Amino acid sequence: MQQRIVHFFSEGSRIEADFFLPDHPAPDGRPLPGIVLCHGYSGLRFQLLPDFGRIFADAGHAVLSMDYRGFGGSEGPKWRLMPMEQVEDIRNAITFLQEQEEVDPGRIGLWGTSNGGAHIAYVAGVDERVKAAVGQVGYGDGRHLFMDHRNEEQRRELLDILAADRRERVLTGRGGGADLTTILCNKETRDYFSEVFEEMPEFRSVIPWESVEAHMEYRPVDMVHRIAPRALMLIGAEHDEVCRIEGYREMYERAGEPRRFISLPITHYEIYTPEGVEKTAALALEWYREHL
Repeated sequence: MQQRIVHFFSEGSRIEADFFLPDHPAPDGRPLPGIVLCHGYSGLRFQLLPDFGRIFADAGHAVLSMDYRGFGGSEGPKWRLMPMEQVEDIRNAITFLQEQEEVDPGRIGLWGTSNGGAHIAYVAGVDERVKAAVGQVGYGDGRHLFMDHRNEEQRRELLDILAADRRERVLTGRGGGADLTTILCNKETRDYFSEVFEEMPEFRSVIPWESVEAHMEYRPVDMVHRIAPRALMLIGAEHDEVCRIEGYREMYERAGEPRRFISLPITHYEIYTPEGVEKTAALALEWYREHL
C-alpha cells in the first residue's frame, strides 16, 4: 500500500488530504475504483481514517481522505464546521480523485462515519458521480443530533444560546462557541473524548454556535430518495446514544434500491474499536465490489 499527502482547492481554501493506492495495479489493467472517506464531527483525518484507507487500498481501491476546511492541515476559518461547506469539500474531493491517472472517474464511492455518515447520503443524493455510498453511525436530521440526548430544559437552554449568538453575530460580527462535549452533551461522547483529548490534545476544538445552528437545519434524509438507482448501504449501532439508529432506519425506508441496512449490537464509539473497524470495513468492501 502506498500513501502520500496531496492538496486541492475547495472554494478557495487549500485542502490537505491523504491519497492511498495499492502496491500493484489491477490484474485486468483497468484504472482503480476510487473512494472518498468522510470523517465525523470535528474529526481529523489522521484519526481512524488511515485504517480504512489502508484496508480499502489493499483491496484494490484508490482512496482519498481529507481534513475539511478549517481543520487539521487544511486552510479556512478554524473549526468552522458548516455542513453545506463540508458537502462542497466532499464534492471537490470527488473531482480531485477523478483527475488522478490511477482512478476510473466512472467508479467513485463514498464512505463516511458519524457526521460523515450523514454527509454521504446528502452528497450521493445531489451528485450523480457517486455510484455507491456507505455510511455508518450517522443521522438523517441534524436537529436530533443535538436534541435527542437533552431534556426539555436543556433543549430550551440550547435554543436560547443559539438565538443569543445569532443576535451577537448580527450586531457585533462576533459569535461564541463551545467544546465538543458541551455541544454533544451525552455520556458516550464525554467518556470517549476524555481519553482522546489526553492522547491527542490537538483534537480539542471550539465549535461555533453558528455551526450548531446550521447543523440543526441540516436534513440529509430529505435527499436520500434521489440516490437510487445508485447504491446505498447504512450501518447503524443499536445502542447508539449519539446518532440514534432510528435516523438511519428512516433513511433506509426512504431510499430506493439497491439499498442495505445493517444493525450492529454496539454503541456509537464501539464501531471504532479494532473489531468494529475490521467488521465494518469488510461490509463496505463487499458493497463496493458489487456496485463499483
